[in-house]
Amino acid sequence: MKDLAQELGVSIATVSRALRNSPEIGQDMQKKVKELAKRLNYRPNPFAQSLRKEAPRVIGVVVPNLVTHYYAAVLDGIEDEARKEGYSVISANTHEDTEAEIRAIDNFIGLHVEGIIACLSQNTTDYSHFEEIANMGIPLVFFGRTCLTDRFSSVTANGDEAAFRATQHLIDTGSRRIAFIGGPNHLDMVRRRKHGYLEALRENHIPIDRNLVACEKIDYQWAMDTTTRLLKQADRPDAILAFNDIITFAAFTAIKQQDLRIPEDVALIGFTDDVHAQYVTPRMSAIEDQSHQMGQTACQLLLKNINGDSKIYREIVPQKLVIRETSARK
Repeated sequence: MKDLAQELGVSIATVSRALRNSPEIGQDMQKKVKELAKRLNYRPNPFAQSLRKEAPRVIGVVVPNLVTHYYAAVLDGIEDEARKEGYSVISANTHEDTEAEIRAIDNFIGLHVEGIIACLSQNTTDYSHFEEIANMGIPLVFFGRTCLTDRFSSVTANGDEAAFRATQHLIDTGSRRIAFIGGPNHLDMVRRRKHGYLEALRENHIPIDRNLVACEKIDYQWAMDTTTRLLKQADRPDAILAFNDIITFAAFTAIKQQDLRIPEDVALIGFTDDVHAQYVTPRMSAIEDQSHQMGQTACQLLLKNINGDSKIYREIVPQKLVIRETSARK
């Protein structure tokens, strides 16, 4: 407000009243103040307004689907790390919608959070709202699904290596027609996991069948329909590698609905968490994220940025392949 007042040659009180649409300030001055405020990316800080002496230390977290165990566990890791340093955490759930993601980022900017941790919505292909964050100098760290890695630090998993190991296990236990069911191809997380799957097929001299690769969206019904379509083919897959927990359990259900046995008829490995993998029958072979650690690492990088470290970090948190009953052919 002081900067606005100085540039316009008026008092801070005049700027404050103009931004609050006070009738004491003429329409022309209100317009000038608001136009300059917009040009300079000024946003009133409600925390500072209500708590003048000691502003709270807050970071914002943007996630695509908070009801899944993965994102809840990441958020738990972020909160644990933030709490150690005296920060509070507020989160926003985008429900995999880009417009909701943009609104969440805008709200966090308006709240003057000290930094933001984000995971892209599956629909996001325009990153201009994140470029604005970079231009404004607001610390931001991506986890899981990332973009603009030359401008922001990121924490990802070794999905390519994990997918390679899982596919190799399926090959070693007799599978030859292995399907990969994933999300949108523009997501770096999808590309990494699909790459590992394809590399395992190449190294074992197994021809790549495009009909066995389905990457479109992260949606339970779509994954159910896609799995059913694959299983009704004359040359159906004898194994499936599934991109995440939503797709994994959609595939699991679709296989059962076709009266096929797991793993005897169709083996299945999914990227999912330990909790859900053990509570189905047969128990799920899974590539498990260390999601709590991912949250902690993302928060550590953000706090480094907040404290003045401008280095771009690219951290990798390894995943674990846990073999259980859905892929353990006798």
